[in-house]
Parts: sequence; structure tokens; C-alpha cells
Amino acid sequence: MRYEIDYSLYLVTDRELMSTRTIEEAVESAIQGGCTIVQLREKKASSLEFYQTSVKVKAVTDKYKIPLIINDRVDIALAIDAAGVHVGRNDLPVEVVREIIGKDKIVGVSANSVEGAIKAYKAGADYIGVGALYSTNTKTDAKVISKEQLLAVKNAVNIPIVGIGGINHKNAGEVAAAGIDGIAVVSAIIAQKDIRKAAQELLSAFKSKHKV
Repeated sequence: MRYEIDYSLYLVTDRELMSTRTIEEAVESAIQGGCTIVQLREKKASSLEFYQTSVKVKAVTDKYKIPLIINDRVDIALAIDAAGVHVGRNDLPVEVVREIIGKDKIVGVSANSVEGAIKAYKAGADYIGVGALYSTNTKTDAKVISKEQLLAVKNAVNIPIVGIGGINHKNAGEVAAAGIDGIAVVSAIIAQKDIRKAAQELLSAFKSKHKV
């Protein structure tokens, strides 16, 4: 099943930051607040733990008809019939992921340069995550890119662009003004005491300045 994707508010999970008892609770609250797509990111979990968690999270995303993207693990994405997979520069090549996962699944790719974006686009990526747009404690080794670089990537490819890295309700409007398709957020949603409200504020800030 191929989803019609709204990338406006893209939640990336992090169990070490979440304010709730379980990931599925956090995801449900975020969706109720307006998150339009969810990426399950489990860097330290065993394969079994990742699979078991993904089954629980997918039950939530399916309930609200929200696409679930699996970070890195093509096998997990296929095992639970997720909407797709997101890969970075050190993961399987995009063309290999596409061959494995098929044409009907979503493949997202991280890129921070025009060259990387074009390469991903030509290899079959459906969207590109670009960042870090601001410094972030979630990924301390991420290089911050300028708004000019973000616009250059956006203008280089004809697929959706999602900004990531240090985005919060105070700067979401600034990011939206660049005309990108969505914002990907970790701590500004998942670590907040009121996850639902945090998601609402972010979505409102993004949509208030979004340029089509």
C-alpha cells in the first residue's frame, strides 16, 4: 500500500528522551497533537526488541492511518509491513534498499548537500531529510547547514524536503518560510511533558509560515 504522504510534522522517536513510559504512548500523543508521519528510531535495541516495539507502534499508527517509517532497518520495515524505511550515509545504498523494499514502499534519505540530494534522488529516494538546520543535542556530530544550503537542496531535486536538527516551536516558522515540505522533530516533541500540546504548537508554527 502506497500512502499519500503529508510530511508537515515528522516525528522521530528516541526512547532515551521520551517523557512517557512507552514509545507507543508517546507516538499516540504526538499523532493526536498533529504529527503526520512517524519514524521509529531504535539505535541501541536488539533486533528482537526493535521488532517487538515496531509491532506495538504500528498498531498505533495504523489506528490513526499515519505512515510508519523504520530507521535504517529494511528487514524490520518488511517484517511489519511498514510504510517505508529511512537510511543515512552509512546505511545500505538507496538503490539496494529500493530493490529490496520494492517500488510501493517509501524510501527516505538523509543528505546535507546538493550532491548528496541529487544522488539520492537519482537512486530512487521518495523524500530527503536535510540537516542539521540548528545545533542539536540529539545528534551532536551533525554539521549545521545554512538556509542557503537548504534552499539549494530544495531547488536541486523534485521530491519532498524535510528539515531536521534543532527545530522547535520558536524556529519552525523560519524553516517553513523556506518552502520545504515538513519538519522532522525529536526532543521538541518526544521529550516534552505534554507531547500532544508540543506537537500542536509545532504544527501551528510550521503551517503559519509555510510557503507552497
